Amino acid sequence: MEETWRWFGPDDRVTLPHIRQTGARGIVTALHQIPYGVVWSEEEIRARQAMITADTSLGLYWRVVESLPVHEAIRRGKGDLEPLFENYRISLRNLAACGISTVCYNFMPVLDWTRTELAHPLPGGATSLRFNYHEYVALDVFMLQRKGAEEGVPEEVLARAKAWHDAASESDKAKLLANVMAGLPGAYDRYDIPGLRAVLASYGETPPEALRENLARFLRAVIPVAEEVGVRMCIHPDDPPRPLFGLPRVVSNEEDITAILAMVDSPSNGLTLCTGSLGAGPGNDLPRIARRFADRIWFAHLRNVAKEPDGSFMEAEHLGGDTDMVAVVQILLEEQQRRRQAGSTEWRIPFRPDHGHEIADDIGRGTFPGYPLIGRLRGLAEIRGVMRALAQVKGLPL
Repeated sequence: MEETWRWFGPDDRVTLPHIRQTGARGIVTALHQIPYGVVWSEEEIRARQAMITADTSLGLYWRVVESLPVHEAIRRGKGDLEPLFENYRISLRNLAACGISTVCYNFMPVLDWTRTELAHPLPGGATSLRFNYHEYVALDVFMLQRKGAEEGVPEEVLARAKAWHDAASESDKAKLLANVMAGLPGAYDRYDIPGLRAVLASYGETPPEALRENLARFLRAVIPVAEEVGVRMCIHPDDPPRPLFGLPRVVSNEEDITAILAMVDSPSNGLTLCTGSLGAGPGNDLPRIARRFADRIWFAHLRNVAKEPDGSFMEAEHLGGDTDMVAVVQILLEEQQRRRQAGSTEWRIPFRPDHGHEIADDIGRGTFPGYPLIGRLRGLAEIRGVMRALAQVKGLPL
């Protein structure tokens, strides 16, 4: 498997020399400075490539984009979308012209990954990302005061949410909102309470079926061009895989993935296997999902979560948590072997160690939430060890 590392660009406190020290060579990045819906020009793409390859002694390269964003208007399915589709198609052509062939994207309305705590304390002073269901409910029901937000929430969770809200200071509430917004990197929009209410209202009461159709419309518009230029689009699962703030989620489980891959039956319509995002869903069997969709997995995010009965979860150690990471890695290595035997010249699956704990000198360094240096290096080292052990025991190609 191809070891890669997410880099947020020149403002990332984890530098390119740091990344080379981890042993990873593949850079996963995006042009976060470009607004949604605007074309990524060849000039901008090559400028980022030049930045990555400037020090030839590092041996770094960029072949995976995360993410080429989908404009909110496309998710809403409203207005004249053809100019946005065309801009996306032009960006795909430009990426392909620059030798970049894998594009990770998501279809989560309004928010990207969502956590309520960014520094949950762990033994020894380390910290982890965490989603506390009652805090999310406090934001949705008592801060946003969204109509119908309490529907389906267990009484015990609702009571804990009210108790948290009643005891919380204005600073506590502001921090909770900021934590929820932290999943949006770079220049993405942040919202205050009125702003979040407004953007949620712009979706109205969108049923899952409507969001699925908007996704299908997007795929029908862009996958033919991706196929033509040799780009593999790979959708990222919802994080967490559940409806949030009244917004539907349509990339949350095995059934969703089956439907999406059938919307446009093309190798260019693929999946980013995120074991953490899907792993937060109580009904999701990650080894089963990995095996079922192995031939359409073009990119993998490997991390783990520990779930709790009330719907809360915490980012766990990469080989801890609820997902059998060894089984998932074995399935990906077996798929690589299949591709190699079939004569594919690009048979390796790029993966990156996803969210890590803040440990040791990571603490207080100010890296992007979930993306410290040493915590992810620990995860990469553990996964690398699993890969090498499986390769030796099972005879699978790395």
